Amino acid sequence: MSSTASYPVWEPRKQELEHSQIARFMKTLGMTSYDDFYRFSIDQPEAYWKAFIEFSGMVFSKPYHQFVDLSRGKEFPRWFVGGEMNWIDTCQRWANHPDTRDQSAIIAVRESGQVQQVSFSEFFVRVRKFAAGLKRFGIKKGDRIGLLMENGIEANVSFFAISYIGAVVVPLFSGFGVDAIVSRLESCQARLLLATTGFARRGKFIEAVSNVHAAREKLPSIEAVFFKVSAEGPALAAGERDWNELANAEPLQEQPERMDPNDPFMVIYTSGTTGKPKGPVHTHGGFPIKMAHDAMMHFNLDKGDVFCWPADMGWIAGPMISSSAMLMGATLVTYDGTPDYPDWSRMARLIEQYKVTHYGASPTLIRGAQAHAQEAVVGDLSSIRLLISAGEAINQEHYHWFHKHFGNLACPVINITGGTEVSSALLANVVIRPIAPAGFNSKSPGVDVDIVDLDGKTVRNQIGEMAIRQPFVGMCSSFWKDDERYLETYWQTVPGIWIHGDLVLWDDKGFFYVLGRSDDTIKVAGKRLGPAEVEKIVLESPQFTEAAAVGVEDSLKGARLIVLVIADPKAKEDSEQLKKMVKDRVEENMGKPFRPSEVFLVKQLPKTRSTKVMRRVIRNVYTGSPLGDLSALDNPAALDELKTVFGK
Repeated sequence: MSSTASYPVWEPRKQELEHSQIARFMKTLGMTSYDDFYRFSIDQPEAYWKAFIEFSGMVFSKPYHQFVDLSRGKEFPRWFVGGEMNWIDTCQRWANHPDTRDQSAIIAVRESGQVQQVSFSEFFVRVRKFAAGLKRFGIKKGDRIGLLMENGIEANVSFFAISYIGAVVVPLFSGFGVDAIVSRLESCQARLLLATTGFARRGKFIEAVSNVHAAREKLPSIEAVFFKVSAEGPALAAGERDWNELANAEPLQEQPERMDPNDPFMVIYTSGTTGKPKGPVHTHGGFPIKMAHDAMMHFNLDKGDVFCWPADMGWIAGPMISSSAMLMGATLVTYDGTPDYPDWSRMARLIEQYKVTHYGASPTLIRGAQAHAQEAVVGDLSSIRLLISAGEAINQEHYHWFHKHFGNLACPVINITGGTEVSSALLANVVIRPIAPAGFNSKSPGVDVDIVDLDGKTVRNQIGEMAIRQPFVGMCSSFWKDDERYLETYWQTVPGIWIHGDLVLWDDKGFFYVLGRSDDTIKVAGKRLGPAEVEKIVLESPQFTEAAAVGVEDSLKGARLIVLVIADPKAKEDSEQLKKMVKDRVEENMGKPFRPSEVFLVKQLPKTRSTKVMRRVIRNVYTGSPLGDLSALDNPAALDELKTVFGK
């Protein structure tokens, strides 16, 4: 992408320049220049975050006496030392605020059309009840609890109640298969699993109970499973425990558990390119403060706003969106279902009905809406004041369409990129600067982002690695019980610098463009998984001896999964049966969204001399892209086979 693409499609207006959250914060600091404001956030982080905590009203039950302790090195900072902070205190203030106590905290919409609403005051009564139920069961500070539940009131009650008592939530994608559930809950030795019985998709009930039971058989640390019964599904079977057993306790009267800001509140797993899923650990004084910051500085979110960004609680977007709304006193509109059911007007009708002011969508959803444009914009979208795109790179065509048809060319489209390990934004748009299509107009304040070459030197107008030069509020504290892997993943490519794994162009006009991952991580419809996780499932079948999973570009999903396998010579099935077996196994164990689009039988995989599969080469042969450096390839004959198999 050349810098000629960097022209603004949106310019800030007087209302953003004078009355937005970021403009008001800059005024409290006596600043008028955004460049000076960003520089202040990097050069004087202690003063910056102290000012933000005061501006946002983040609640500390005990003041801190030291901003950061770097005695273990910049890789392992301890924030707000000496203070006490449970992030639920900040959210719960809205239950007593005269402007918000009777305001809807959550409007939960299901695909069936069923709607539930709960006010802030009612929501936190329910949180305290569920917290009491957890304590009565014996859950204590620091215990890990799995949460596999479609987004809605019950999922959010569970999520916030776990933090209320100082336990640690482990969010799980509601579409996960058995292996994906087991690998995550086994890693953190979870004591309890809160799960749904299932959910509706395109008018059909997708049950989750069988996967949960199968997973529990492999998880000796799980003492009990409590099911939230889906309105569309059957009643619980004999012996199964109801989520309401915990939810119907007398509400706790005591305040949320007093926590060190560095105590964990969430372990949220994300897949890497090799090995088991990684478990980034987020703390009370990290993720929530970064989320409040980004909700104000990037999303321009305020109390009384109506925020809708359909997301599953098992991916970072779910906790991010819920915490943003609750921290800010905004109404959260959740949607559990397929966004194009019964037709593509579903999202527009939702926006119209609930007067949504802030709407977020993945590029995958935007692409689908554009492909069905006549239906997708049927509805009054005039309530929207700000749009968000995140989860994967969006191209200019789809960005323009979203801006025009959902934003009426008047609303800013806030593009953000970050990741599970960094809470929220590394690069994003701010509403007081011009916005370019599909680009980012700023580094996130408080995060010392740079674009570097492999020697760690800053590069402009050429593709480089996104890096962070200094520790920042919101970064994960490590991976769960795995400091070595955390260091290897982020801190050792260029010693002393966090290398995030995204390829970025920083052009001469100051805009940033994310061009993809620099590793082999696969994103299917915005959901991230590692090839090793897929390959492990395939190779559990004796019919296969080797496998390679690769993500390739897809015009609708952004990326789709293809799998190459080498069959055991003793396998009796024919090629079509073997291909179907691979697809079925991946779907059964990982979930339907991850079903491979294509499976290829090969005799060898391209490998390095150290026997590592060169997935980059597979992907490039498949897409017809330049093969790049082949100096490490040990078996060039594999390329000829790939070209034949792929029909290239």
